[in-house]
Amino acid sequence: MAGERNLDTLLRGMKPELQDGIFVFCTIAADEDVPVGIRPLLTFREQEATTLVIRREEAERAGLRYQFASHLLTLTVHSSLDGVGFLAVVSARLVDGDISVNAVSAFYASGRRGPRASAGHGRPGVTLVLDISWRLR
Repeated sequence: MAGERNLDTLLRGMKPELQDGIFVFCTIAADEDVPVGIRPLLTFREQEATTLVIRREEAERAGLRYQFASHLLTLTVHSSLDGVGFLAVVSARLVDGDISVNAVSAFYASGRRGPRASAGHGRPGVTLVLDISWRLR
């Protein structure tokens, strides 16, 4: 099924869903297998290392060092991988909210990881932008 390309349709159709848990970024050696028991949300192989985005408790259980503890907010809209402007609009909203973000797209889902707003901070981050996760502060 082809994804939606019309920017207005995408923006109107987004329904953000906050995923349970805290997600973190870990790295393992480029030639190393993913540790047993780890179920990465994302695996990205680079020349220098392999990056894993996993739940914080998995990283701690496996003894993996991690960075960027974050929430994950998933957009429930099926956008085309070759669509133009969608990520730019979402990212601009995050900038307006002073929220850093690490965007991830996949065939059926796009996700963004960004800092988690601390209690009492007053940021409306979760509803502000769709597929975002934000760092714990």
